[in-house]
Amino acid sequence: MQPLWGPRTKRNPELPSNLLAMAVGIKQKESVNKIVMKFLSSNFVVMLFHYDGNVNEWRDLEWSNHAIHVSASNQTKWWFAKRFLHPDIVSEYAYIFLWDEDLGVENFNVGRYIPIIKEEGLEISQPALDSDKSEVHHLLTARDHKLKVHRKIFKVIGGRKCDKNSTEPPCTGWVEMMAAVFSLASWRCTWHIIQNDLVHAWGLDFQLGYCAQGDRTKNIGIVDSEYVVHYGLPTLAGLAANEVRNFNRLNKNLQITWLEVRKQSFIELEIFKNRWKKAVREDDCWSDPYQKP
Repeated sequence: MQPLWGPRTKRNPELPSNLLAMAVGIKQKESVNKIVMKFLSSNFVVMLFHYDGNVNEWRDLEWSNHAIHVSASNQTKWWFAKRFLHPDIVSEYAYIFLWDEDLGVENFNVGRYIPIIKEEGLEISQPALDSDKSEVHHLLTARDHKLKVHRKIFKVIGGRKCDKNSTEPPCTGWVEMMAAVFSLASWRCTWHIIQNDLVHAWGLDFQLGYCAQGDRTKNIGIVDSEYVVHYGLPTLAGLAANEVRNFNRLNKNLQITWLEVRKQSFIELEIFKNRWKKAVREDDCWSDPYQKP
């Protein structure tokens, strides 16, 4: 942001800035504040996407006036990202952290995280999940206490054996989207994959390998030494943490709302898959680097 009068804000070119963008609701204010406070000392710009339309109740936080606030009711972070994080708009940032609000960051230090992903050459990454406290959907994202970074797992998942020869998700080359971190180059590619008329609650993550700027098994990884907790709150349906614990006792309308959100997400996931297949068929120049023989 720039002032309307007086000297322009000058950025130190020796300190590349980074962006933290989050879709937030007022019910998760305390959690979001803890996340933002972790980033403020590391030359980050903060951008909040308010999916509940509530902006004014954030004004009492000391950093609020220095953050960028965008408000639109009942939209996902991908809806916001497609419209407000165009690659040209975010071109001065070295890394874009596009995070959910339901993350615990007690054991996360972004000042240590960024040097690690630079050293490891990770174009797309995420902090590992504390499996003792998190809702872990995919074993690849769970923290390995013995490692600093891992790029693949060696397990049997749903009948599929993940071993040293594995080259595809869910064994390698993949991160989940609740705490994704993108280099500028990988974000430029990802932004073009996002469909502006879909909510993208699920499915987009399985295409990220195409944005890895090379071999997805090497350029995508999970950082184990800096890890977070994923509480897995269904916040798009307007539920707070205490309400989730009592979900079965909520009024019928709230239950229907959450089921409708999930139903729409599955419908749009199929739309996205069909669009991808159609584009592959119609593009004579397309060569899939991950095409199975």
